[in-house]
Amino acid sequence: MNQPSPRNILRWFDPRHRQPGTWAFILNRITALGLTLYLAMHLIVLGKLAQGPAAYDSFVALAHSPLVKIGEMLVIAAGILHGLNGLRVAITSLGFATRYQRQLLWASTILSGILILIFARAMFLGG
Repeated sequence: MNQPSPRNILRWFDPRHRQPGTWAFILNRITALGLTLYLAMHLIVLGKLAQGPAAYDSFVALAHSPLVKIGEMLVIAAGILHGLNGLRVAITSLGFATRYQRQLLWASTILSGILILIFARAMFLGG
């Protein structure tokens, strides 16, 4: 009955009828992959900067582009989401507040949204 088939595989990607905890799990995995990719890119850029002042100057010019600013905002958002959701998982995994997992999920999501908006305002409006 539970044999592998294309229908069973496609059902995994079906977003309907998912619980909020499942979405938190998926989001945590996606942000972890994004942060890992960012770390690899960051190390490559640092290697380029070690090549001298010309490489540094070209990096500074690139860093001021709108595309890089958007990328930086995505990294900040991923870090906030991943960090706060990770704290929620750690707290409940240690046996604290297990009855309040759903409330903690929504609290961490709302707090993440507020922090992301604060950072976005500071980055894009300078304030």
